Amino acid sequence: MPRPSRRVARAATRLLVVPLGAALLWAAAPAASAHTDLTSGTPAEGATLDALPADIRLTFSDEMTQEYAKVALTGPDGSPAAAGDPQVSGRTASLPVKPGLPSGTYTVGYRVVSADGHPVSGSYTFTLRAAAPSPAAPAGPASPSAGPTADSPSAGPASTDGAGAVASSGGYGTVAALGAVIVAGAGAAVFVGRRRRARRDG
Repeated sequence: MPRPSRRVARAATRLLVVPLGAALLWAAAPAASAHTDLTSGTPAEGATLDALPADIRLTFSDEMTQEYAKVALTGPDGSPAAAGDPQVSGRTASLPVKPGLPSGTYTVGYRVVSADGHPVSGSYTFTLRAAAPSPAAPAGPASPSAGPTADSPSAGPASTDGAGAVASSGGYGTVAALGAVIVAGAGAAVFVGRRRRARRDG
């Protein structure tokens, strides 16, 4: 009779070990299959912007290590658009952006390693919209002309007709006076000559 008891005990042990092992494997499975993911990005994937932010920010589900953080920003022409190296703070990696970049489609690429050694890599794009042209300034009212108008009096020299008339009148008077003096002188000379002759004859 002791043999059946041992067999039953062994069978019972096996029945308990198998489910317990399966339970342990199931409990360990989530930890083994846990995956570090990108949870958010600024700018977001597929976003259309009117202006670029000062930096790109990527947030992950686990903390990152600075040593193995690689983040890149590529412009529409394929050239680098970052202004420096990425910086890691906890679960966030940031990358400074160059100012004055052209419009077009930009690509964010990343490869980082979480604190537990799990690498994460990926990429996405966003678009920078072309700036709208500034409206033309309204034309101001026409400024008045600085020149004289047609109705303004002429700035030329004043007419000298009156002065000319006075000058002409004065000129004629002077000539007439000189003529009278000459005539009077001639008459006096004739009178004196006649008296001298009369005295001689008498």
